[in-house]
Amino acid sequence: MSKLSVYDMKGSSLAKVDFPDELMTSKGQQAVRDVIVAYQAGLRAGSASTLGKGAVAGSNKKPWKQKGTGRARAGFRQSPVWRGGGVAHGPHPRSYAKRIPVKVARLAFRSALSDLIREDRIRVLDTLTVAEPKTKTAVALLKSLGLKQGVLIVVDKLDKNLLCAFRNIPQVEATTARDVSTFQLVRFPVTVVTRSAMEQLKARLEGEPGRKS
Repeated sequence: MSKLSVYDMKGSSLAKVDFPDELMTSKGQQAVRDVIVAYQAGLRAGSASTLGKGAVAGSNKKPWKQKGTGRARAGFRQSPVWRGGGVAHGPHPRSYAKRIPVKVARLAFRSALSDLIREDRIRVLDTLTVAEPKTKTAVALLKSLGLKQGVLIVVDKLDKNLLCAFRNIPQVEATTARDVSTFQLVRFPVTVVTRSAMEQLKARLEGEPGRKS
């Protein structure tokens, strides 16, 4: 049973919570890599498009006759070797999405969260409330926790004040326990989780329906 310290918003330690070892794993490094590659591939627009020689406007008339000119043979002006001609083997609209099996996605999420706990890169807050949607309030909170940048905030419910307070801080992102992804857990050096959000993360690992890996 792993012990996680619980802090208040001023950075003072309040208590400790248990995280079951059976929900953690030391495997899944390849699964984490596969999920991250698939996630980043899915972000690609795949909208690059070029015209091949068959799609470039023009006639089929030869630029000059086949023989007797002393120049190389030329069949049509749409050839890729001509200026204004088609593009040889150019890109066309496509989807870069990769299919990831559900079991692999679950293993990757479990592995990423386990690494955070083992490496002591997770901070559990008793509660996290922001009275006003001001960046200076969020900066003061991170300072009280001894954090600056590279922080992922995970809460059970994301309200407008909290979202607006953290969104203008570089390398800081806020999300919910239901929507947090493996990519986010790996991307940020430190993750701040509220106690209620930690319970939701446990529920995801325990196999409750509706979770998102």
